Amino acid sequence: MSSERQARLADRIRVLIAERLDKGLRDPRLGFVTITDVRVTGDLQHASVFYTVYGSDQERADSAAALTSATGMLRSEVGRRLGVRLTPTLEFIHDALPENAGHIEDLLREARERDAAVAGLATGAHYAGDEDPYVKPREDDDADTADDADTTADADEED
Repeated sequence: MSSERQARLADRIRVLIAERLDKGLRDPRLGFVTITDVRVTGDLQHASVFYTVYGSDQERADSAAALTSATGMLRSEVGRRLGVRLTPTLEFIHDALPENAGHIEDLLREARERDAAVAGLATGAHYAGDEDPYVKPREDDDADTADDADTTADADEED
């Protein structure tokens, strides 16, 4: 039951902070911030708020400074609107998900290019010797066993 409460509280905190940021802060350093996730500890005393910022590295740094300076105000508003006895502390953490996704996309594109290059090389490739040097023809084995069976049957009839 505790995990359900954690999840509900985290989702509610995410919505409240996103609504407050949508209304805007008085800090001009705050850029285009998106709250991606909130994780609350088991004792409901601490909330880690993950966010992304659209823009350059400077805009990310400015937005991080703006969120850090507005943490107290955001915590008091979350506490007022949340209706719990103890308001969790807020910690803002930059979520590197978009950068990681871009890096993964680059790696997948490189893998597809290498696969295409290998497939191109394989189209004109030939085996160095026989295709499978370990395969033995089955027809010869079947014919030999059939001949052996016929000679054995003939020998039995003569006796």
